[in-house]
Amino acid sequence: MHAVLFLSLPCLLAQVVSADVTVYGFFGQTTINPGAEASGTASAEASTTSFVTTPGPPHYTELAAYNNIYMLPPPIPSPPPATQFSIGVATSASLMNGLSIPQRGSFFGFSIEMSVANQLIGKNSTTLFVPFLNLMNIVAERAGAVHIRVGGNTQETAYMVDSLPNGEFLEKDHEDASNPTSTPIIAFTDDLLYMLANVSALINAKWYLGIPFNDTTNFRLQIAEHGEAILGDNLLGFQAANEPDLYAAHYHRPMSYGPYDFFGEYALLTQAYQADSNVPIKGNLIAPSVSGTWTPEQVWDTGFVEAYTQYLTALAVERYPSDNCAVIYPNPQNPPKDPLQMLPQYLTHNAGLNMATQYRNSTLLAQGWGKPFLMFETNTASCGGFPGISDTFTSTLWGVDYALQLANSNFTGALFHFGGQNVSYNPFTAVPTNESAFHEWTVGPIFYSSIFVAEAMGKTNTTQIIDMFPNNGNDQTPAYAIYENGNFARMALINFMTDPSGANDYTATIFVGGSGWNEPNGVPASVKVKYLLAPSTSEKDNITWAGQTLGGRYEVDGIWKGQESIQTIQCDQTQNMCQVKVPAPGAALVFFSDAAQQAVDPSTTQTFPTTVLTKTANTVSIDPSVLATSNGQSGKSRVNLGGTSQGGANSAVRTTGVVPGVAALSCLLTGVFAILMRFR
Repeated sequence: MHAVLFLSLPCLLAQVVSADVTVYGFFGQTTINPGAEASGTASAEASTTSFVTTPGPPHYTELAAYNNIYMLPPPIPSPPPATQFSIGVATSASLMNGLSIPQRGSFFGFSIEMSVANQLIGKNSTTLFVPFLNLMNIVAERAGAVHIRVGGNTQETAYMVDSLPNGEFLEKDHEDASNPTSTPIIAFTDDLLYMLANVSALINAKWYLGIPFNDTTNFRLQIAEHGEAILGDNLLGFQAANEPDLYAAHYHRPMSYGPYDFFGEYALLTQAYQADSNVPIKGNLIAPSVSGTWTPEQVWDTGFVEAYTQYLTALAVERYPSDNCAVIYPNPQNPPKDPLQMLPQYLTHNAGLNMATQYRNSTLLAQGWGKPFLMFETNTASCGGFPGISDTFTSTLWGVDYALQLANSNFTGALFHFGGQNVSYNPFTAVPTNESAFHEWTVGPIFYSSIFVAEAMGKTNTTQIIDMFPNNGNDQTPAYAIYENGNFARMALINFMTDPSGANDYTATIFVGGSGWNEPNGVPASVKVKYLLAPSTSEKDNITWAGQTLGGRYEVDGIWKGQESIQTIQCDQTQNMCQVKVPAPGAALVFFSDAAQQAVDPSTTQTFPTTVLTKTANTVSIDPSVLATSNGQSGKSRVNLGGTSQGGANSAVRTTGVVPGVAALSCLLTGVFAILMRFR
């Protein structure tokens, strides 16, 4: 957040330089200005517009997280689905066959690649990034908690050191030349863990961590030793082995490496784990985290769970529905995928259904073993996602449907992955360091999915879900009934189509209870509805949840913008029905009681102020009364907490519950300095 920013003249001029825009299947705008406000309007300021109409991978030169690739939404199916249909549900969960197991509000969580923790979470344990806190707290206050994993490929070779230069807690030591994905080797200090603990002192965040698995003769268990001691009850568990079915393909094991080899290596891990007296809890491991090259059944067939059950707190898999790896790592066996052909595959109910169905046997086995079953890492496509798909409203609707389908299929959680600024699927992305003086963060469209799902799940941890397959099972118009404490509470409705004319908006007529269920009529006098909306499935910025937005690219500080708009729809109790319209495209969350809506919608969401100043040598004094009206920051409460600022104290304070800070960096070049004040 920026109360006062100090920029050099060249920095100011850099703001008005427009980037190229690539448009696939041009849909109405003449040009698209990436710097425009989140209004959905076009502008003629872009310097060049490339109209790409031929198939093939897109070309862009900017960071993938901020690409300007747009694709025409798929046409309306022919014949189109019915726009009027009925859905009947029972009031009591006891009458609904096929309900999921009880689910927690924190079902939709996040997976942060370990190598980018210092970009997203904080600079160190005493300087936490305010947008991260605000965004995570939006989810935590609706879901009751937010579950976050810090790990991924980079956890496998990570090692803990006592200290790093300049007080850093994370260092990308060098790239592993033996790995075709060029994964960096990470050195980290325990200040990483203190940072996570300090986040949990401010918001209800719980953490998954990863134990390195690259050296089975010398397991490095320091992250478990220190993690247990520092995080305590905020630690959910340790993943041991990340995608072991890809070890051979990534040259980390012989090409003959298979599930029984993995079984043997896990025996070595559990022996080391059991023998380590500095790890007090011995049943905190998560496995096997296979990615689809092996099926989980191939691991179960080794007797894995029976052999290691005392050490396992949860079972897990990782899966992306597709990949965009060929663009980065050319491979004749995996040619580049055409985004124009991939796009329609994400705008269908079958996308999530087909993926989840593959794991129904394993989720059933997990229940028999008494273990949670996690989708430990997922997103739209591995290797960074597809520009124009992963960073559009397409991913928002896909993310809602996919998460609800996983819950319906008895997964117990799903973690959506973050990479760096070179990927397009991030739930949110920190501003590039060299632009932090005049830009803010960027929310990815899939982050709105997490908010929708958090409110759909609620906080009671009793939620049960069922896929209703309405409209004769049409894959463009899915719906889920949601029960809480044994009673019908909410319904989620999705419309995957894009039609600005409104002709393919649909109206669902919902019947609750009644004689067909051998129950009294259950429709209330009215229902509340929250809408998740965008002008088209190709929209990147102008996305709203209940009328509010977090902002367009480079505009996000984690605070809602605009007035909340919750619709009230009158129902017909005589006919026991409520009619709810769902725009094309969009999703609706329907609350069948005020209590069901109020329980997940905090009247206010706690936000966090900026409390650190950096690079103060070239600043000027501002009247506190003026500053107090700028961007939510009171001048009288602004203090220096230390860090790497000139004259600052050592930043490696090892205490929890500290005040968060975010650096307002400036472009300090010789020349004339201007003061940019932003008022909202």
